[in-house]
Amino acid sequence: MSKLGIIINREYFTRVRKKSFIVMTFLTPVLFVALILGTFLLSSIKDGESKTIVVADETNKYFDVLKSTDQYQFIKSKSFDDFRNNSDKQVYATLVISDDLLKNPSAITLYSEKQVTNDLERTISNQLNEYLSDEKIASYDIPGLKQILNESKVSINLQTKRLSEDGTETEASATVASIVGMAFTLIIYMFIFIYGAMVMQGVLEEKTNRIVEVMVSSVKPFDLMMGKIIGIGLVGLTQFFLWVGLIAVFNFLGGAFFMASNPDVIGTGTEIAANPGMMQKALQVLSTINIAEIILCFIIFFIGGYMIYASIFAAIGAMVNSQEDTQQFMMPISILVLFAFYAGIYSVENPDGPLAFWASMIPLTSPIVMMTRIPFDVPLWEKLVSIVLLFGTVLLMVKLTAKIYRVGILMYGKKPGMKEIIKWLKY
Repeated sequence: MSKLGIIINREYFTRVRKKSFIVMTFLTPVLFVALILGTFLLSSIKDGESKTIVVADETNKYFDVLKSTDQYQFIKSKSFDDFRNNSDKQVYATLVISDDLLKNPSAITLYSEKQVTNDLERTISNQLNEYLSDEKIASYDIPGLKQILNESKVSINLQTKRLSEDGTETEASATVASIVGMAFTLIIYMFIFIYGAMVMQGVLEEKTNRIVEVMVSSVKPFDLMMGKIIGIGLVGLTQFFLWVGLIAVFNFLGGAFFMASNPDVIGTGTEIAANPGMMQKALQVLSTINIAEIILCFIIFFIGGYMIYASIFAAIGAMVNSQEDTQQFMMPISILVLFAFYAGIYSVENPDGPLAFWASMIPLTSPIVMMTRIPFDVPLWEKLVSIVLLFGTVLLMVKLTAKIYRVGILMYGKKPGMKEIIKWLKY
């Protein structure tokens, strides 16, 4: 085995055999699925305590409109002070209606000692708005006007379909494409930071422990840097594929258990599962997303993006002497990666716009932004140009950072300035 292969093998297996790697690889999907299902479960649990809402209706027209629920009990009172002086019930909020709401829609105020919930605001607004709409319709004194208005309401069911070259129609969904694109964009964003920082930490650790002095006596600095970058990158891909498989399994098992134990909470989900037509339509929409192509592009752009930033992180680790010294170099890199992430988010709404197009061509942002666009059928030539520019930049960046790495790993005692770094690049 070549020296480069030995270094890659060492970097890879020393990390995947760690207990922390094994534990986090299996624990992360469990936490991810538990977070999703736990959020649904907790959001479905209502506060068991009924809250008292005092209604001071000076018009004597609207109190009867407000219907109490399990969550809120509406109590009539002439004024808020009158209720507090003559009752020992705890008041959550006070609703004051001072004028005819048809003539003055702002003549209603909700008072509370602490911030009220959105649910209470929706409950009051929905009940009063429905009543006021009926009153407004009745004021026109037109027989059957409400029924006419109800029958005149039309809601279209817009269907989106994709046409293949042979004319075959298939279901499509912009929402599904957006979710898939953002998911892979987030993964690349996280992986570049996590594993790029791991490269920097490994280089810095070997430098401060003086282990690198022994290693460079038998291995070229370039092979040492590339072995570390490739080995840690393979760790990232290994963890990604394990996560995909484990999340799919845990999500299926957890979703089945949750729906079986909470049929009332996930009514929509059980309805879909019980309706073969809806299930078939959902599968058709998912089938229009070329998952195989997306995963292939993810691997290509992850490798390209990771190689660029990992080589930069390796150079930073070689230049500095302590963890604290990395902060001044990390800030511009972090801002650049964060810009790429936000560009990817905004590109979901306009995947063919100028921001999305140029950000997916610039090598330092293309790995993140292009993953947002790929589910929206990016032309092949754009993908190829982006990949060529990306890996061309990888070769250039690796060549430049290798020069910094070669000199920096044996430099101790002081932080190099910009002039000194430029000198290293000219060696």
